[in-house]
Amino acid sequence: MGNLGVSIYPEKSTFEQDKEYLDLARKNGFSRIFTSLLEIDGDTEEVITKFKRIIEYGHSIGMETILDINPGLFKQLNISYDNLGFFKELGAAGIRLDIGFTGFEESLMTKNSFDLKIEVNMSSGTNYIENIISYHPNKENFCASHNFYPQKYTGISQSHFEETTAQFTKHNIHTAAFVTSKEGNLGPWPVQTGLCTLEQHRTLSVQTQVTHYRLMDTIDDLLIGNAYATEEELNAMSKAFFGPHPNLEIEFIDGLSDVEKKIILDEVHLYRGDRSEYMIRSTSTRIKYKDESIPAHHTQPIKKGDILICNDDFGQYKGETQIALKDMENEGNRNIVGHLKKDSTFLLDYLKPWSTFTLSH
Repeated sequence: MGNLGVSIYPEKSTFEQDKEYLDLARKNGFSRIFTSLLEIDGDTEEVITKFKRIIEYGHSIGMETILDINPGLFKQLNISYDNLGFFKELGAAGIRLDIGFTGFEESLMTKNSFDLKIEVNMSSGTNYIENIISYHPNKENFCASHNFYPQKYTGISQSHFEETTAQFTKHNIHTAAFVTSKEGNLGPWPVQTGLCTLEQHRTLSVQTQVTHYRLMDTIDDLLIGNAYATEEELNAMSKAFFGPHPNLEIEFIDGLSDVEKKIILDEVHLYRGDRSEYMIRSTSTRIKYKDESIPAHHTQPIKKGDILICNDDFGQYKGETQIALKDMENEGNRNIVGHLKKDSTFLLDYLKPWSTFTLSH
């Protein structure tokens, strides 16, 4: 199980605001902090003191901070990649290299005497990682994370994400990516429309974004890119990430019987292994509810994402739960009791046979 994280931007906020946010995040099981020190405007001493104070507070409540930096900052502060004492001094657990060096420097940095983690950028799609690996880094202190993208339509595509992530997971490197809050409006730059890694996530709920990553199962840690997520979002993210089963959000139709609601909401569903291209079948409910009556209703043609219960007209299949993977005709023996939320229907493509899941509304 990986970790959850939040982002803070001390140059644009107050210690009190950030402290309150970190307390809330910690309460919901978050243990990572991302913050950005790409350049220092104004009084260096003042900025550094501000960062140090909140990083140390985070540390005191059990949260580790990774600082996003670029090579320009090394010059600005007159520090060298072979002496990272400055970052230890700040209280950071590690640094993220927004722009990399040549591979040799990164490898050397992982062997720093302060035990700082060195996190590299996963999103570029070059052979950067192979280069670093060829210099034999200390993998204990080596990790990686994707970028986030403030500008609409610039987040990475699903195929690029899969390709670049695979370059890292094959070396068993600890990975991270960003989701976005719908409410947060604070980031490292003045302009932003959310701060996510995958473009398709930009307008989705945190719950759906996290469930997508969970089903892909290639990313260890997830962080919220913008600040400040709401308490509801932090809680939903925590449940989606740490819950025993992936959870899919659905909308019910009106007028369902209590039995139908129970079948859908109270069970852990198992995606039957002898898969059909038309539907996901969760068959244990037909055994549990075999003595209940499920009269036929809402038996119109079926669309992808519809939640179905086999009704009294379906003999031994009565009570079976199904989710449509394709549009299909309805012969009158399947009740359409609801459907996956429109934004999360795509998650069906990531569910795997023999996996468990729950449904909620």
